[in-house]
Amino acid sequence: MAHDHLQRLLLDNLTTAVVLLDAELRLEYMNPAAEMLLGVSGQRSLGLFVSELFKEVPDGLSALRQAVASAHPFTKREAQLLCSSPTSLTVDYTATPILGSHGTLLLLELHPRDRLLRITKEEAQLSKQETTRQLVRGLAHEIKNPLGGIRGAAQLLARELPDPALKDYTKVIIEEADRLRNLVDRLLGSNKLPQLAPVNIHEVLARVCSLVEAESQGRLTLERDYDPSIPELLADREQLIQAVLNIVRNAMQAIATRRNPTEPGRIVLRTRALRQFTIGHQRHRLVCRVEIIDNGPGIDPALKDTLFYPMVSGRADGTGLGLAIAQNILNQHHGLIECESQPGCTVFSLFLPLEQGAPTP
Repeated sequence: MAHDHLQRLLLDNLTTAVVLLDAELRLEYMNPAAEMLLGVSGQRSLGLFVSELFKEVPDGLSALRQAVASAHPFTKREAQLLCSSPTSLTVDYTATPILGSHGTLLLLELHPRDRLLRITKEEAQLSKQETTRQLVRGLAHEIKNPLGGIRGAAQLLARELPDPALKDYTKVIIEEADRLRNLVDRLLGSNKLPQLAPVNIHEVLARVCSLVEAESQGRLTLERDYDPSIPELLADREQLIQAVLNIVRNAMQAIATRRNPTEPGRIVLRTRALRQFTIGHQRHRLVCRVEIIDNGPGIDPALKDTLFYPMVSGRADGTGLGLAIAQNILNQHHGLIECESQPGCTVFSLFLPLEQGAPTP
């Protein structure tokens, strides 16, 4: 009895999620780590079929049945599980058959991978963005120097021209040099550090909504789905308005390109608070998530990996700077932007840390 109690104590205190199934793939036991991972009560779930606890996509029941029948263990990497919660889980799991006196049992050890995959993805994304930013800054420096010389030479030439009509040509040179300089400045983004002050994210969204409603003139519907419990965050209000407005305007323009729309244009602004959320390699105690959802045609899959790069646009008349500027603003606030898109539903998610102190590693 003491030995059985010790084994149960060890299983209950493991950080690895452990699930024990009988030969019919019905639950015999799960430890607290598995309860936390799958979002179910082990006591209330006893006797339930495994597909009532979670479903693997694509279906993995045949592999579990084969393991019981052949008594051969197997391991799956980055399996997608659908649980009781609306989100899916990515896990590595090992299925080990155990031959006991009352028949064959199947031991599942589940290792969550979502946080590690997110860290890897976000670090790679931030690294690529930093490399691109350094490249753009170097290129911009090389462009602005000769532009200044061209503009100055055109001004000197204009003073020496005897015929005033010829000054129209130097005027074109000066105006085009100024246009290129302004484009380069927009590529570089603002050099000013954010002016941090307590900001209510819903006031930021309200300002964006008022601007968008004036621009759209009733051609689309704006829906608000807010979490009123979200506290204020330290941020630059004007910069956040600019970041959100850039994304919402992109959504408006995408909706306008739909062919034969079956439903009116709609943009949803949704806020939620997330706990113990990882951005890059930092885990934050509390994070604000702002989702901007539109029912436009979706983003071209060929653009998804370079979506936040400067000068990348899915529209012929687009500058490709709106998302790059928004991402730069979020980076200055130690936040992040993610995008998921399919035809009829594009979701941009903005993540902003809410804690006042330094983030916890």
